[in-house]
Amino acid sequence: MIPVPSAVPRGDVLCLSHLRWNFVFQRPQHLMTRCARERRVFFIEEPIVWPAVSPHLKIETHAGVNVVVPQLPEGLTSAARTRTLRGLIDDLIEAEGIREYLLWYYTPMALEFTDHLSPSAIVYDCMDELSGFKGAPATLKNREVDLLRRSSLVLTGGRALHDAKKHQHDNIHLFPSSVDVAHFGKARRPVTEPADQAAIPHPRLGFFGVIDERLDIGLLDGVAAARPDWHFVMLGPVVKIDSASLPQRPNIHYLGPKQYEALPAYIATWDVALLPFAHNAATRFISPTKTPEYLAAGKPVVSTSIRDVVRPYGEQGLARIADDVDGFVRACSAAMVEDAAARLRHADAFLRHTSWDGTWSRIRSLVHDAMRGTLVGERRGLASDAAAV
Repeated sequence: MIPVPSAVPRGDVLCLSHLRWNFVFQRPQHLMTRCARERRVFFIEEPIVWPAVSPHLKIETHAGVNVVVPQLPEGLTSAARTRTLRGLIDDLIEAEGIREYLLWYYTPMALEFTDHLSPSAIVYDCMDELSGFKGAPATLKNREVDLLRRSSLVLTGGRALHDAKKHQHDNIHLFPSSVDVAHFGKARRPVTEPADQAAIPHPRLGFFGVIDERLDIGLLDGVAAARPDWHFVMLGPVVKIDSASLPQRPNIHYLGPKQYEALPAYIATWDVALLPFAHNAATRFISPTKTPEYLAAGKPVVSTSIRDVVRPYGEQGLARIADDVDGFVRACSAAMVEDAAARLRHADAFLRHTSWDGTWSRIRSLVHDAMRGTLVGERRGLASDAAAV
């Protein structure tokens, strides 16, 4: 049995996620690692299917979080899959002595095998409009309606998403993704150049994150063609799209996924940090975590007109915004010659108001109220106002 931390608040957390813990370190990992400092956290991933395996749970501990991965055999019908997953979750609860607990959802689809449970409260941390993503299940929207109805507390990961959801629940709060300033601030100091980036010439324009249907590959190709003397460093896994569809030019360098700990060493020698997102259903409500991370790393930012980048970053002069090749080239050119010292002062003034520790502290208070069943109106306003900074 996994031990209960001493002096822990009552109640464990069962977190249901569509994202794998070791995929890209982002919002779920930041929040759950902080939650795990005072509660037991079981981060339950989507199942992995094998040719011949008895159903069971694989449990590993990462950063204090118990990462739970259901292992299922091939060939299960939908109904059998649901029954099996329900049984595995029930077994987990029994084996770990989980009595009072909170259900924390990142995906409404997990309701299929958890809607029979009786938690103290339910939190829906809506970090993306998943129904707009490539390959989204047809039933996802209906599942979300059900999850919103059941939830005690709803969090949204960006302003555009909050505006779209705010009338769908009476206890919904805006908490834009934050930043670990100290971690990304390492990019402002001398670092050892990563071996796979060392030979890439300057100027270097970089991007890190998931490379999928949200990336404007036409824009990337056009800018790289217009400026063959610039070099584009692309870090991250390629998912849901054919890697063969990505533009291939001598000045575009796909270096693959990198560990969160290694990112500052890569960013440190970039001349510009990029957010070249397309405008489509998958990006309509996104709020890129990497925007404040780029700023903390001390880099100028150039982005397409994603709503949650335009406001607040574009409006406050913290990011340049352009959507076509000519405009993007001009914005990157201007970014390379701007006053770096002034940029850092401006970025640091903004970043003083945001941190993952501060975000978790405000969310923690709301979670405590939800588990007590005393949702305080004044506290809702405090959380929303603080998150809007």
